[in-house]
Amino acid sequence: MIDASVARRYARALLSLGLEEGRHERFGEELEQVTAALTGSAEARDLVQNPSYRTAQRQSAIDTLAAQLKLSPLVVNFLRLLVDRQRIAELLSITRAYRELVDAQVGRVRAVVTSAQELSRDETTRVREAIANATQRSIVLETRTDPGIVGGLIAQVGKTVWDGSLRTQLEKLRGELKRGPL
Repeated sequence: MIDASVARRYARALLSLGLEEGRHERFGEELEQVTAALTGSAEARDLVQNPSYRTAQRQSAIDTLAAQLKLSPLVVNFLRLLVDRQRIAELLSITRAYRELVDAQVGRVRAVVTSAQELSRDETTRVREAIANATQRSIVLETRTDPGIVGGLIAQVGKTVWDGSLRTQLEKLRGELKRGPL
């Protein structure tokens, strides 16, 4: 696995080209598509990432994948460069770094909200707005469900976690009862 700073350098290089062309958001989407395709297919991942295959074979696999996903020529060249430099195995880290750089560039932050049951559209909108007001940024919201939290919400924005789950409240109450005199 490469150092995070190396992944950021590759991501920063692609971002600067994307900003020049005004396609930085599209390049991010294309990287996500490639990452999903490689994650979803063990054969494709092995062919592209395994150094025992010749570089020409791995480049051919990238070209085939690029044609199927209709990738822009600049992203294809970027992927081919990763193959040449034996960094294609780190595409996930590079994609993650690219997403973070684009988010910072456009003033966006990603949040993950976990609830005991699926949130309605209205509830999701209200949660997004509350997080946007708290962070003063535009929010990309991912929702998850975990019946184990019993009720309430857990919101994670970057490294900050707001835990308003019923499970956590009950655990705190249990701890206070154990410590307190009876």
